[in-house]
Amino acid sequence: MNDVVAEFLYHLRYERHLANNTVDSYGRDLEDFMRFAQNLGSLAERELIMRYLDHLHGAHRSTATIARRLAALKAFYRWQLREEYKDNDPTDLLLSPRLERKLPDVLSIAEVTRLVEAPDVRKVTGVRDRAMLEVLYATGIRVSELCHLGINDWWTDPPRLRCLGKGDKERYVPLGEIAVSWLATYVEQSRPKLIKRSKTPYLFLNHRGQALTRQGFWKLLKKYAVAAEIVKPITPHMIRHSFATHLLENGADLRAVQEMLGHQDISTTQIYTHVSSGRLRSAYDAAHPRA
Repeated sequence: MNDVVAEFLYHLRYERHLANNTVDSYGRDLEDFMRFAQNLGSLAERELIMRYLDHLHGAHRSTATIARRLAALKAFYRWQLREEYKDNDPTDLLLSPRLERKLPDVLSIAEVTRLVEAPDVRKVTGVRDRAMLEVLYATGIRVSELCHLGINDWWTDPPRLRCLGKGDKERYVPLGEIAVSWLATYVEQSRPKLIKRSKTPYLFLNHRGQALTRQGFWKLLKKYAVAAEIVKPITPHMIRHSFATHLLENGADLRAVQEMLGHQDISTTQIYTHVSSGRLRSAYDAAHPRA
């Protein structure tokens, strides 16, 4: 079984080109199932899977965790069926638990403004940080995508950004004038002072001339959130949520937002329409005299 799992993970990584984190997650979920199976001896696979799901419920695992584990098993057995390792799929007709979608937290436009203006642009690193925050909010890209941007991954005519999303899928996202201005200032004035003797192709660099990491950006973001007096817990992904929500609130097309975010399924993007509707309802309740 371990050899079959290894072959399945190879298929996900090198044939389907899924992101490393996604493949690792599949591996951990299948490993957890196999550990459970080893303690039960020989049972029919469908019975084994049913007992495993009952075990997860009994251990009070979250609905999201159970759904993810079952999704990994479904993908694994469907692949085995296609490759003729199995002549039936024991997960067939098993339904995933219904997930309650949690609405993402977003920043207000005023909070975004305070956040992007928090860096001290008299400093070399301050210009870099202002450019990063402006680009992140202007494009809605993930922080991992931001950290992997190359020096040649942006253009001014027309203003746009190229990034590699999940599964190394390339997409182009428009850049606003303000983001372009700060990005140009950073590249012309600050980056040469940070790069030192390094020949790195990455766009955003730390003080050692190396690519800034996700952890490094996270620390900077928390510092600037404090400076901007943002009291809600902030994450890099919150800026992405804010980008999408603010676009939709101002009339952007849902399909266009889906493309900019790099979502494969529009249902993932539709969560932001619920955020917008919820905020509109709150505004209505607060303002209408007969609400």
